Amino acid sequence: MGARVVMVAAIASGQGKTTITAALARRFRRSGQTVRVLKCGPDFIDPMLLERASGAPVHSLDLWMVGPELCRRRLAAAAVDADVVLIEGVMGLYDGKPSAADLAREFGIPVLAVIDAGAMAQTAGAVVLGLRDYGPVQLAGVVANRVGSAGHARMVAESLRDIPLFGTLPRQARRLPERHLGLVLPDEVGDIDGVLDALADELTFDDAAWEALTPRSFDDTLLPPAPVPPLLAGKTVAIARDAAFCFLYPANLDTLRALGATLSFFSPLADQTVPDGAAAVYLPGGYPELHGAALAQAQQWQTSIRATHAAGVPILAECGGMMAVADSVVDKEGRAWPMAGLLPGKVLMQGRLAGLGAQGMPTDAGQVRGHTFHYSRLETAVEPVAHTVKHPSGAQGEAVYRAGSLTASYFHAFFASNPEAAAGLLLGAKQ
Repeated sequence: MGARVVMVAAIASGQGKTTITAALARRFRRSGQTVRVLKCGPDFIDPMLLERASGAPVHSLDLWMVGPELCRRRLAAAAVDADVVLIEGVMGLYDGKPSAADLAREFGIPVLAVIDAGAMAQTAGAVVLGLRDYGPVQLAGVVANRVGSAGHARMVAESLRDIPLFGTLPRQARRLPERHLGLVLPDEVGDIDGVLDALADELTFDDAAWEALTPRSFDDTLLPPAPVPPLLAGKTVAIARDAAFCFLYPANLDTLRALGATLSFFSPLADQTVPDGAAAVYLPGGYPELHGAALAQAQQWQTSIRATHAAGVPILAECGGMMAVADSVVDKEGRAWPMAGLLPGKVLMQGRLAGLGAQGMPTDAGQVRGHTFHYSRLETAVEPVAHTVKHPSGAQGEAVYRAGSLTASYFHAFFASNPEAAAGLLLGAKQ
């Protein structure tokens, strides 16, 4: 039968897409329905919150980074498993190449438009009609965020003409807190489940309009999945995972397992050493700049990663992972925290965005796709061995560094875009 599927999108960032998606996911889940949430575009933080709201891992959809076939496979699996599939858009509906609208049109997904109605009334109709017709896209309806009263909601509804108002959410007394890379991590928010439940309670929703949506499935044109060679069979990959190293695509872990690897997780913040017998170490991104003191004092972690490096074990360090193996990290307050020192140089936090967007990394096995997003810069005398390529411009992107067995960059790789290349990075193959 399939599932009811919508993309939750808006005219821009900051309209409340994540808030509305989380409120819907929690509301449907509490009603006894099975919910799956997918995230359009590269993102780590919103999926953590949406996983908490829905109770299931959140995978990425992106026509370039993930690719159409894997996107369809994700949609098909979600529609089989769930009653409700929510796809949170990225930025504005038509922003980017490819955009959320491109994804919606590719798979015939209706759009549920979120508008911040806090400072408008009848103009909401003009905004929504423009969203629908510019592409165009199939517009299922609207959810109005930050609505002041029942009268305000009526004015918004009347302005929409033939487009249904699915729901409204009032101005929130407790907003989801943010920092420089986006929302604060769910585990850092006191009573996060209480916040999500409150959002679900405050959401006024038209269940009849929702039930009128036709359930969908996406398995009608699936191609057989390409076999993944067992290039990491018999090998253990040690993966840092804690509040400082938390930017991990679920698909990256799935890809490593498909390659035959055994995954062993450890916490540098808890001063845990690299697991014994690791054939490779993966240090993903996260927030090391928020945990400078703890990482600087984690002597067992630092000693073990230095010994691992000295032994020639391949180490892949992405963004925050790279920061943690530089000589030091200087935070926004100007405090310098000594790090593991595998990559000569220091990392300096800054208020201005230093890198953002889709990029591809060249490897001997072809390009691996991914993205970059950071507010720091690395000062180092080490010469890059390669650079990523920005998409779609083709301009030079992030530097890729090698220091012995270490490969480090601000670039976040999406392993499923090229499993063989991912295996090469963890086997120490040169770019």
